[in-house]
Amino acid sequence: MTSLDEARALLADHPVVDGHNDLPWALREKAGYDIDRLDIAADQTGALHTDIARLRAGGVGAQFWSVYVRTDLTGDAAVSATLEQIDCVERLLTRYPADLVRALTAADMEEARSQGRIASLMGAEGGHSINNSLATLRALHTLGVRYMTLTHNDNIAWADSATDEPGVGGLSPFGHEVVREMNRTGMLVDLSHVAATTMRAALDTSVAPVIFSHSSSRAVCDHPRNIPDDVLERLPANGGVAMATFVPKFVLQAAVDWTVAADENMRAHGFHHLDTTPEAMKVHAAFEESHPRPVATAATVADHLDHMREVAGIDHIGIGGDYDGTAFTPDGLDDVAGYPNLIAELLDRGWSKPDLAKLTWRNAVRVLGAAEDVAREEQSRRGPSIATLEQLDG
Repeated sequence: MTSLDEARALLADHPVVDGHNDLPWALREKAGYDIDRLDIAADQTGALHTDIARLRAGGVGAQFWSVYVRTDLTGDAAVSATLEQIDCVERLLTRYPADLVRALTAADMEEARSQGRIASLMGAEGGHSINNSLATLRALHTLGVRYMTLTHNDNIAWADSATDEPGVGGLSPFGHEVVREMNRTGMLVDLSHVAATTMRAALDTSVAPVIFSHSSSRAVCDHPRNIPDDVLERLPANGGVAMATFVPKFVLQAAVDWTVAADENMRAHGFHHLDTTPEAMKVHAAFEESHPRPVATAATVADHLDHMREVAGIDHIGIGGDYDGTAFTPDGLDDVAGYPNLIAELLDRGWSKPDLAKLTWRNAVRVLGAAEDVAREEQSRRGPSIATLEQLDG
C-alpha cells in the first residue's frame, strides 16, 4: 500500500476538519449567489477550488464555511453582507442535503461523520461583521456562526490586525469584552489575521480554547499573518488549536516577496489585491507570465506542521486550507481534493496514524466541545453583556 493509499484509508475514518473555506464569498463574487450558475454538485474545476466530488475525494468530513465580508464594508452594510453570506450557506445545506449537513456542536460533527455527510459550520471573518455590537455577535451565534476572526486585514476600533499599523495595542477594553462574550456564548475566538499583540491579549482574556482557523508558523515563514512561537507555546495551557494554512504567500518565503510585487501590480491596475474575479485574474496571469511565481508544495506545508507540532504539541494543530479565498495554491494541494497528498507527505515523515487522526479530526472537534463546556459554565454565572464601545473605550 502506498502512502497515498494509507492517507485515504486514514481519512475515511478520521476525515479532515478544515478551518476555513471561502466558497460563499466566491459564489457572491463570481455568480451573485446564483448556485444554479455555479452548482457544486457539478465539477467546478477552473471556476472554484470546491465542489462536492472534490470534497469527497479530499476526505473532508467537516468544513467551517467562512461568512467573510470585505473590510471596506462597514457599519450596517457589513452586518447585511454577513447575513447574506450566512444565507448562502443555508441555501447550500438545503440544496445538497445528502452531502452537507448543519453542525452547531461537537456532537453534531460526530453525528455527521457517522452518517457519511460533511458537517457544515460557519465562521465569521472579521469583527467588523458585528458593527461594535455584542447583541449582533449573539445573533450571529444564534444563526449558527461558531467562530469569529477578530479582525481581517485592517484594524477595527477594538482590535489590531496583523497587516495594519498598531492601533489599540492589541485589544481595547471593549475588545476584551468581545472575547469574554464569545466565551459566554460558545463562539470560538479565532486569532488568524490578528496582530501578535492581539493574539497575546486574547489569550490573556479567553477562558475557552482559541483557534487559528488558517495560519501557519512565523518561524518557518516570516509573514505577519503567521503565528510566533511564543504564542504557539501558549496553546497547551489554553487548549486551543492552530490550523495550518496552504496559501503560498504565507508558507513560502520566496512567495511572500513575489506577492508584494504582485499586489502592487494589482493596485496599479485598479484592483483590490484580493480580487479573484475573472478580470482581476487576467491581470494576475499577465504578471505571473512575466514574473514566474515561486511554487509551494505539500512538503512546504508539512514543514510548518512539523514545526508547529514541535512547539505547540500534537494536540494543538489542525488544517485550514483557505480554499476559494486565495488566488494561488501549492502544487499537490491545488483544491479541496488535495488533502490526502498532505497526509501522505506526513506519513512519509514518520507521523503516526493516531497523531494524524488528531491533526485531521479529533483536535478540532475537541476544541468546539470545550468551548461549549465553557459557555455552559459562563452562562450559569452571568447574563448577556450589554456593554458598548462608547462605554468601555470612551
